[in-house]
Amino acid sequence: MIGELGSPSATTTIPGQQLPAPDPKFGGVIKDDALQSTPWWAPRIVPPKEAPNILLIITDDAGFGVPSTFGGVIPTPTMDDIANEGLRYTRVFSTALCSPTRAALITGRNHHSAGFGVISEQSTGFPGYNSIIAEDKATIGRILLDNGYATSWFGKDHNTPAFAASQVGPFDQWPTGMGFEYFYGFVGGDANQWQPNLFRNTTQIYPFKGQEGSWNLVTAMADDAIDYISRIHQTQPDKPIFIKYAPGATHAPHHPTKEWVDKISAMHLFDDGYEKLRERIFENQKKLGIVPQDAKLTPWPKDLLKPWDELTPEAKKLFIRQVEVFAAYAAYSDYEIGRVIQAFEDLGRLDNTLVIYINGDNGTSAEGGPLGTPNEVAFFNGLNEIPVDVQMKFYDVWGTEQTYNHMAAGWSWAFDTPFDWFKQNASRLGGINQNMVVSWPARIKDKGGLREQFLHVIDVVPTLLEVTGINAPEMVDGIKQAPIEGTSFAYTFDAENAKTASRHKTQYFEMMGQWALYDEGWLLSTKVNRAPWQAFGPANPDPLNNQVFQLYDLSNDFNQATDIAAEHPEKVAEMREKFVAEAKKYQVFPLDASVAARIVAPRPNITAGRSEFVYTRPMVGLPQGDSPLLLNTSYSITADIEVPEGGAEGMILTSGGRFGGYGFYLVGGKPVFLWNMVDLERLKWEGPDALSPGRHTVEFDFVYDGLGSGTLAYNNFSGVGRPGIGTLKVDGKVVATKKMEKTLPMILQWDESFDIGSDTLTGVNDADYKPPFPLTAKFEKLTIKMDRPQLTPEDIAKLEDAQKAGADAK
Repeated sequence: MIGELGSPSATTTIPGQQLPAPDPKFGGVIKDDALQSTPWWAPRIVPPKEAPNILLIITDDAGFGVPSTFGGVIPTPTMDDIANEGLRYTRVFSTALCSPTRAALITGRNHHSAGFGVISEQSTGFPGYNSIIAEDKATIGRILLDNGYATSWFGKDHNTPAFAASQVGPFDQWPTGMGFEYFYGFVGGDANQWQPNLFRNTTQIYPFKGQEGSWNLVTAMADDAIDYISRIHQTQPDKPIFIKYAPGATHAPHHPTKEWVDKISAMHLFDDGYEKLRERIFENQKKLGIVPQDAKLTPWPKDLLKPWDELTPEAKKLFIRQVEVFAAYAAYSDYEIGRVIQAFEDLGRLDNTLVIYINGDNGTSAEGGPLGTPNEVAFFNGLNEIPVDVQMKFYDVWGTEQTYNHMAAGWSWAFDTPFDWFKQNASRLGGINQNMVVSWPARIKDKGGLREQFLHVIDVVPTLLEVTGINAPEMVDGIKQAPIEGTSFAYTFDAENAKTASRHKTQYFEMMGQWALYDEGWLLSTKVNRAPWQAFGPANPDPLNNQVFQLYDLSNDFNQATDIAAEHPEKVAEMREKFVAEAKKYQVFPLDASVAARIVAPRPNITAGRSEFVYTRPMVGLPQGDSPLLLNTSYSITADIEVPEGGAEGMILTSGGRFGGYGFYLVGGKPVFLWNMVDLERLKWEGPDALSPGRHTVEFDFVYDGLGSGTLAYNNFSGVGRPGIGTLKVDGKVVATKKMEKTLPMILQWDESFDIGSDTLTGVNDADYKPPFPLTAKFEKLTIKMDRPQLTPEDIAKLEDAQKAGADAK
């Protein structure tokens, strides 16, 4: 207690077992009149004395060999500075995928325990996979908030269920509903950094309007964070601040500014190819002493990734462009992170600020495939090898607002050095072994120290609780809390514990059917049976048992290079059983090796079970996860409008944007329906004449020729992406008919929205219009009807037979 109890200035810490803290008993005196009474104020809750500010930084899709701090060639001077002022950690583990790592990071529980066995866009109806952080797992934001911290979250939020991301809510799974008082960022897995689906708290904002081409979220986010830090400090200088800072870099799309691309291009870091890059990073890591001198790289996967000297000159040119943009994005992000840290310094608060800077929420992404892509949305629809000559058409605009770009997977393999494989691969260190730097000038005195203890992202929450002196709550909002599953690593801050054995002894890993178990230096791994870009084949029907097991002794084999399973069959059996026990304990079952199939799995969004949608007013901003999905189904869209004298134009309905989606609009007065096939082709139905003044009904009907997404439940993709016939009608008269030979099977551009009456963010066809393209006709009504395919008993029997035959063949 500080100050006189009952006075307006009194403050107190709380035991913290119950949140929110119960109201204290009134300590004043109440008589019949105020003059004879004594007022009394409950003391304001504050953290324990000397509790630090906390800046928790996590970057995206960045492997061990990305930053210069850990041997990479990409300059990351901010991370270098933090390492030199504090500690660098080489054994920090993730879950191999975005949402799961982030859920574990903010809850201190394993990702399946927190409901995030996979990303929210792949959620399924099982406790470990439903993308809902249960109320018995309060986040670190909520705990610190109720103990007197100012709490905020900047950047990526990939922990709101895709089916709860609209303005209908509920908002309890948004950052502001999970204990973060202020949120400035995007809700999904990634965002166009030039024109993002950006929110302040729960309100969508468009600060880039009028600044297209010059505004970039990487800088804007740092600006907003600096403003927040200054605002809190000026208002209440003694209030500690907790910030979760999660830039979109280096997840695709790679969107740095031209200034940064030019800087990196001038350095010629990548001219000799990805194998040489890998070797150079490995040499740097040995020089830094973060990789043992006797470590050896695993062989280059020639059967998976074409060696550099076998590429055509055109492919080399393209690939160098791809990676320079990626590197510029990483360097740009690190620079802006430095500005945020400098804000604490400028206010005189850095000395008592704990900075945790985690490089990557998983290994480097290979979702661009072996050739890279100008449009990541294409990958999620099964187009993972767009020819080099097609990609070269985007060469000059790579990384600008004209692309949703990703790089060739050979670079990703190199950026995971000294390890191999990628993001998604939970059984290889390239997918799960991150690195981290930590500084806290007031506490950490072993400047430049190296720490090699095994840590996992679930260890961050208990560490923060220990260093702040705040207890993990037993009850939050009347709900008994599940135990925190991580282990504090605060002991590593002290120089005398530099070589102390890790206190985190055992840890399971699982992602989409690939799994591993760490147990006091041993690592049991399943052999990788699917590259990340191979997401559309039938899944392993028995991911627990239908595996090749590998065994490694990480105490003598830093980078998982020598498989010793054949020499220790008893250890393999023992660790397999331990994995099963951990999996049962942490909601990992049922194992599911499917990937793309889960994107269109049924989930409880607000469209579930509905086949007709009626709109009588313009409306924008409805996210993909909460809007009618017109893929793999027959449908009709009917718009009743009134055209004024002089004609009309504008958007009637659109969903998606420049990189995949559809639009129904008037251009030059003529009705148009257009499908944007991931920016590689546009199919267009257009009326021959402009609509005359007066009332009109314009309609687009599509008849789908396929069994639909129901086939995915049988490990079968035959029902999706099938052809269909589209027909455009005006006042009941057919004006255009065309067959779509292929349709999008999985997803539209996810960071765009379903808009009626105008078009937010990017347009589906730049040649026809520029957003917002408001509808100048009077909008009366829009009706969408869907006729989803239903599997017959005969269909099901055939699918079951095919599924059984596929399982028997494995």
